[in-house]
Amino acid sequence: MATDYDAPRRGETDDLAEDSLEELKARRNETQSGVVDVDTDAPDENFELPGADLSGLSGEELTMKVVPKQADEFTCASCFLVHHRSRLAEERGGQLICRDCA
Repeated sequence: MATDYDAPRRGETDDLAEDSLEELKARRNETQSGVVDVDTDAPDENFELPGADLSGLSGEELTMKVVPKQADEFTCASCFLVHHRSRLAEERGGQLICRDCA
């Protein structure tokens, strides 16, 4: 059988455009089902890393001492991180900018 490769191809959308309303309704009801597709290859939602306590049930509290900004540090006006003065790149209108943001 000869194939005309220059002829326009008919896709699934072309077939749907020519179907009657009753056929479309019947096809929709046939394709829908009450069965849920389960992906057996998907990772389990209850996956936990070995040795990691992600549940917070261990009773441990993380404590960290908060130190105020030192005299040799500045807060970048762009990223709002506290940097050492050695990271100062420029000063724009009285605002200090770090090397990463410059």
